[in-house]
Amino acid sequence: MELTPKKINLFTMMKLPSAWFCGVRLKSISAEKATVNVKHRWINQNPFNSMYFAVQAMAAELSTGALVMQAIQETDHKISMLVAENNASFSKKAKGKITFECLDGNLIAEAIKKSIQTKEGQTCWMKSIGKNEDGVVVSEFNFMWTVKLKS
Repeated sequence: MELTPKKINLFTMMKLPSAWFCGVRLKSISAEKATVNVKHRWINQNPFNSMYFAVQAMAAELSTGALVMQAIQETDHKISMLVAENNASFSKKAKGKITFECLDGNLIAEAIKKSIQTKEGQTCWMKSIGKNEDGVVVSEFNFMWTVKLKS
């Protein structure tokens, strides 16, 4: 089954309702790249008239996690996935539509391949960069994903 933005957004609505209600939506996905949009609205604002950092984290995580899900699905194995660590930096107020993009699909595919070959868990750092409508970076997130072959 091919993962599409529609399928992942439905998954988000059912399994991650807080992300869904805040407007986090996957817009595109390929083997190497995933793009997620979220718009600054009343429901996801902070007291400083910009997007709450946790909403940005949800969007950034989805851009990496969708790539992990897709890479797992492309194997014939049952593999667990979990965020073990993350960090972020914020450089500008997030207002308007923010687009998070992760270009690390190849990194997680290699980690999954190695996990299958060695039958040991692997870690992979994936970066998601959030930009406003003017293309200015507002935040950067790094997520350490762990993948492990299920027994």
